[in-house]
Amino acid sequence: MASFKEDVLSRRTFAIISHPDAGKTTMTEKLLLFGGAIRDAGTVKGKKTGKFATSDWMEIEKQRGISVTSSVMQFAYEGYNVNILDTPGHQDFSEDTYRTLMAVDSAVMIVDAAKGIEAQTLKLFKVCRMRGIPIFTFINKLDRQGKMPLELLEELEEVLGIQSYPMNWPIGMGKEFFGIYDRYNKRVEQFRTEEADRFLPLDEEGHIAVDHPIKESSLYTEAMDDILLLEEAGNEFSREKINSGELSPVFFGSALTNFGVQTFLETYLQFAPPPQPRNADAGEIDPLNEQFSGFIFKIQANMNPAHRDRIAFLRICSGKFERGMAVTLARTGKTTKVSQSTQFLADDRSTVNEAVSGDIIGLYDTGTYQIGDTLTGGKPIFQFEKLPQFTPELFVKVAAKNVMKQKSFHKGIEQLVQEGAIQMYKTVRTEEYILGAVGQLQFEVFEHRMIGEYNSEVRMEPIGQKIARWIENEEDITDAMSSSRSTLVRDRHGKLVFLFENDFALRWFQDKHPNIRLYNLIG
Repeated sequence: MASFKEDVLSRRTFAIISHPDAGKTTMTEKLLLFGGAIRDAGTVKGKKTGKFATSDWMEIEKQRGISVTSSVMQFAYEGYNVNILDTPGHQDFSEDTYRTLMAVDSAVMIVDAAKGIEAQTLKLFKVCRMRGIPIFTFINKLDRQGKMPLELLEELEEVLGIQSYPMNWPIGMGKEFFGIYDRYNKRVEQFRTEEADRFLPLDEEGHIAVDHPIKESSLYTEAMDDILLLEEAGNEFSREKINSGELSPVFFGSALTNFGVQTFLETYLQFAPPPQPRNADAGEIDPLNEQFSGFIFKIQANMNPAHRDRIAFLRICSGKFERGMAVTLARTGKTTKVSQSTQFLADDRSTVNEAVSGDIIGLYDTGTYQIGDTLTGGKPIFQFEKLPQFTPELFVKVAAKNVMKQKSFHKGIEQLVQEGAIQMYKTVRTEEYILGAVGQLQFEVFEHRMIGEYNSEVRMEPIGQKIARWIENEEDITDAMSSSRSTLVRDRHGKLVFLFENDFALRWFQDKHPNIRLYNLIG
């Protein structure tokens, strides 16, 4: 029976970040396959056959083949307990992804070998850098023709401003992909080869130690030249730099053909950090502290359409969770017993009786929790640092199409807003609903879910891009300051917000009312 400390130190909690189509969902599937969590990995490509990827459970994801919500998947592998958080890959979903990145201890970045670093990957990467979390890179799709490996490393270092250390190196690519030269495990792993012959050992000089035709190939000579260059001029391997997020170990492979994934997983588990301390108003909270604590980073309604349930996703930061225990919600000071809790494999859930620091669990929620809430067991009661919120850029007016269905419209809008899927505002004068989002897809998902989950058709009228600004000194605001170019609204917490038509309107307002102090959230 493992001790509490051993249990915590065996946890590895990470998010997979990438640009859409880089192979993130496929990678998640293959990792779950190794963990024995699924028997048959369904790639996203298998949509027409009705075999959907395990981590894509929402209807709109099945239709589009993208991950829209951050699923949580858990499995055990070689003495480690792994929690994977699959982040939305679509560029419009940065806010949900951002919050997910607050709940992990490391990140795995997947890069398409043909496309290199793409804009969305850069945005997510910046969040990881901001938090100083270790980043591991998997360069995917080596079985197709792509950029040269050295070019990809250069791009990684220049665009992301991070040092890289290739743990392995490709021999050929595309149709001529032979396999990878594994610097860390000192062996060559062959592509599409029977299990018994998959690995070729290396001799002391780092060359293949057995007779093999590949040794005569120019692909092998070229790879060996690259490796010599890396040994002489490349970055040194440093565990400290990995831990501080300054050096990214790089792995090459192909998630679709399941090549290099196991090697990556085994090496990653050795070098990725166990649960890390978290900042709270009571100072740093040590994961090995016996007092239970955690924070809610995501709320998801209707994971099971038959039950109309809401799940609050909780990252455990210290101590041990036991089903039935009493926990205090720091925001309200109320104490309740948690009797319904769950762990996940996408939409296949099992009740969890015990969990420790580093784990992600789901709590059934009747509307008690909000994103960013801290839960503690016993005393002292404290709060973890606030989760960041984005300033939306796109806005629509929204109303129920059927006036008789106002009740389900209000219920749906309230729940989806609490979930953090979309931001809601009400005009001060007329109390009309306005929705704000970081990207257009969020509106589409909102509309789709309102019909599918709340049986409420909505009418959405785009009002375009606006510049949203919150107000420090609300008491100085008068009704006369609201105009067609600077609409005054309240956010869901009742705070006043101006929606400016454009930069000119914002500057004009600031010139006219220099005493009003405006601010924005994270852009």
